[in-house]
Amino acid sequence: MPELIDSKFFQELATQDPLDVCRRAVCTFNDTEMFYSVPLWDQHYRIYPHQRRVEAESGSPEKLHPYFELFLVHYLLRAKEIEPTHQWISEKDIPGGSTFFRGPHAIPTDLIADRFNNDLSGFSARCEQLGGTHLDMADSAFIMLIAPRVPVAVLYWRGDEEFPPESRILYDETIAGHLAADIIFALASGICDRLGRPIDKPILG
Repeated sequence: MPELIDSKFFQELATQDPLDVCRRAVCTFNDTEMFYSVPLWDQHYRIYPHQRRVEAESGSPEKLHPYFELFLVHYLLRAKEIEPTHQWISEKDIPGGSTFFRGPHAIPTDLIADRFNNDLSGFSARCEQLGGTHLDMADSAFIMLIAPRVPVAVLYWRGDEEFPPESRILYDETIAGHLAADIIFALASGICDRLGRPIDKPILG
């Protein structure tokens, strides 16, 4: 899905000082091959601004949704040198979020709820497999460090006879300092896809 990332963002990244980008985004730059190396969840990705290319480093365990590539380019462009606070907010608490994150931009957390279908041990095992650390919220919850300055919390509640199981994603309160709402949506959709998709299934569209 190479057209997902507008070439102007690669162009903008190519003009930035790598030392500044690396300091802000907590990543590295290879000045021989001209690429940034960024930890993404449990993998590493390379971003080549001049070649307008994003690729997983060799040995990455699993293919991720292309939305993560969009997220990475914007993360390098916009990340600020601020530390996460681990004060959790919903997407509706992000400036403009109550109007943006609905309809076509509703976060598809039902993918997670439906996949595990009250299987808390299965949900916990998958989160631990992906490097999550336990969080004392909901019936089960884990913190995922998606990028060095972007932790998220994934929550799961059991369903009962009256209510189906439910999942939510919460964000560190600093996230709006790094990312615009549409990129937060892309990030959250990628997270829901990965947690809601069995490993041997194709990436959801």
